[in-house]
Amino acid sequence: MKFTAAILTLAGIAAALPAPEIDLGDGVKLVRRAPRSAASRAARKSNPRLPSSAFTVEGVPTNDTQVSYSSNWAGAVLIGSGYKSVTGTITVPTPKLPSGASSSQTYSASAWVGIDGDTCSTAILQSGVDFNIRGSTVSFDAWYEWYPDYAYNFNGFSISAGQQIKMTVTATSTSAGSVTLTNLSTGKTVTHSFSGESNRLCETNAEWIVEDFEQGNALVPLANFGTVTFTGASVTTNSGSTLGVSGAEIMDIKQGNTVYTDCSTSGSSTVTCKYV
Repeated sequence: MKFTAAILTLAGIAAALPAPEIDLGDGVKLVRRAPRSAASRAARKSNPRLPSSAFTVEGVPTNDTQVSYSSNWAGAVLIGSGYKSVTGTITVPTPKLPSGASSSQTYSASAWVGIDGDTCSTAILQSGVDFNIRGSTVSFDAWYEWYPDYAYNFNGFSISAGQQIKMTVTATSTSAGSVTLTNLSTGKTVTHSFSGESNRLCETNAEWIVEDFEQGNALVPLANFGTVTFTGASVTTNSGSTLGVSGAEIMDIKQGNTVYTDCSTSGSSTVTCKYV
């Protein structure tokens, strides 16, 4: 996905402007989300899979068909067609500093559900929660995105470690849809709708992902997120059927020679990712 120099220049100017706020009422506002700025979307292609030649055992290439590796995605991806709505619920973890971390740097990770972005790279409809830690300070953000456009924060949607957040994304067409986040622990719900999007969905990928997202043109330092478990993970199709995660492809984050996650599915509706 390439951008012309003119587009990048305009995007850079837009990213430098103060983040606009849209008041949704009840104390909830939308603000443009800096970590997924114009610079980051110009640099990344949704889920950059690593080629099989990148995986070796004692220096010998191996074709591991059990797990696919990505530089920034971990979790489960179901590949099919006609996907309309994806949902899953997580218990918000308490992020920790990874081994050897600097107390003056921010470390982050994100958990989200989405449609497309794996085998379909034209667009992603996604929404989720970030976990951040800097020194002893922990913070959380809730956001939504129709990639490759900007992501936006739900400002005023409070999140704390240990709370349950239900995430749902719904495509009403290939160019329209909605996202809903519900804090099951507080009863608070936020929703945003999209329409007339020029980057169209394929409706062929359903995802439950823990991500090392980008800031600028580089991946953010990955937080030790412990364990993130998506429960009630399911996808409904345009024909009205409901599918679970059985048969989903497992993905783990591999950067350089280091694998940072260990993900798996259990039953038909649970996806678990552990920081290792």
